Amino acid sequence: MTKKYKKLYIILSVIVFSLAVTFIDAVVHPPYFSKIPIKILFFLALPMLFFVIWRDEWNGFKALFRFRKKGLLISILLGLAIFGVILGGYFVTRGFIDFSGVTSSLTAGMGITADNFVWVAIYISIMNSFLEEFFFRGFGFITLKKYVNIKFAYLFSPVLFAVYHVGMLVGMFHPAVLALLMFGLIVGGLIFNALNDKLGNIYPSWLTHMAANFAINTIGFILFGVI
Repeated sequence: MTKKYKKLYIILSVIVFSLAVTFIDAVVHPPYFSKIPIKILFFLALPMLFFVIWRDEWNGFKALFRFRKKGLLISILLGLAIFGVILGGYFVTRGFIDFSGVTSSLTAGMGITADNFVWVAIYISIMNSFLEEFFFRGFGFITLKKYVNIKFAYLFSPVLFAVYHVGMLVGMFHPAVLALLMFGLIVGGLIFNALNDKLGNIYPSWLTHMAANFAINTIGFILFGVI
């Protein structure tokens, strides 16, 4: 019975949080900086409550942050490759994909401008990527996979990771481009899960995620005319 409750807690936490963020981003449109402390709270509180309720999971929690050199090099190399693919993809596609809606949507919907984007970029690249990896990969995959079928565990967090981003991206791109981005996020989530699977910690996916965010934020700087 305890196993059932643990499984339900993790699954419902990830689903509810992802849908809530999507709804807030798509409908409420709060300023980005006002969302940061709330997101940090729930990113941390939902998993930590799980580990507090079930103290037998505490060793698993500590293992998520146990650093190992194994896998570090491949994570760095993969991160550099993803950085190149994302940035190169932008330069290849900007001739026929309209990116003008990105900056206007960020400014109108979240209050992000060229003047404050540098702080947003730093937070997204380092802090937010860490929180997402802890929540979606550490909690929603590594911890969950002990209680569900491994195929379900592999697919669950990438799909919800994509859903979590829908509200932010929905006003920026044509639906076909949005669908492609969602597919990319799911594939990226699967890669992140695979990186963390054998090592049992979140550092491999965090390094790779940071590299992807650095590339996306570099594109943001270009679109805002900063560089």
